[in-house]
Amino acid sequence: MSLLSRDRYIAVLGASGVGLGQRRGSETRWLGSVGFIDEGFLAWSVALETLDRLLAEYASKRADVCVLVSGHFSRYCLVPWSEQIGSPDELLGFAQLCFEDLYGVPSQPWKIVLSAEAGGLDRIATALPEDLLVRLTSLISARGLRLSSVQPYLMAAYNRFERSLGNNDFLFVVAEPVRSVLLLAREGRWSSIRSVGGSDSDAALTALIGRERELQASSSERPLNVYLHAPARMEPMPDVPGVHLRTLEEDPAPVRDGLYVMSRAVA
Repeated sequence: MSLLSRDRYIAVLGASGVGLGQRRGSETRWLGSVGFIDEGFLAWSVALETLDRLLAEYASKRADVCVLVSGHFSRYCLVPWSEQIGSPDELLGFAQLCFEDLYGVPSQPWKIVLSAEAGGLDRIATALPEDLLVRLTSLISARGLRLSSVQPYLMAAYNRFERSLGNNDFLFVVAEPVRSVLLLAREGRWSSIRSVGGSDSDAALTALIGRERELQASSSERPLNVYLHAPARMEPMPDVPGVHLRTLEEDPAPVRDGLYVMSRAVA
């Protein structure tokens, strides 16, 4: 079987559900989603069991699988530029220290990935539990499939919308139903990243973004564009004053499922 003829699946590990779609060109055939009770951060174990059942039911062998991981299971931090770092290993070690300063010494190992930036610029570091990645790789392989990529949803959404965010200062908010991630850029460089638990309701997002605006106004007089992506908010769409919405679903969307919308972040 040639690589050009491989089936391709997009799996979404959400905070309280898992979805699976089949990608053919730019079209996604949504195969379905299964919910589960959110048991906090360790719900990723239940998510993987749910994904395994979906793959067993729908996926053909020798296919590629791309997996999107909810911000609920991810950690983020800003890694400052340091002239004293001289190798990739030193950079990863420094990123580990940044995570420990923010979250404390971890009780389990984490896989850290850093954004690619020019010299002199701070980086965004993303961490996923190594146990999640190991078990994910194992179950994909056991089904006769190939794991083509694992992407934190924040990164997939940012890459999809990057061109539309412009070159000015901006705050990009990715609001999933139980957690929002706020990514701030100032003067062409990353300035901060925060992950906050909470609802994606209009009231909760208005309060969250309002607090962030006040915080930023106290530290900089530069205007700040705010962009909001809330994949599970379809009917009604978010109504938050002064923000620019970024959406992925078609109009009208063929499937009213936030996990389906998230799957469309993959090009």
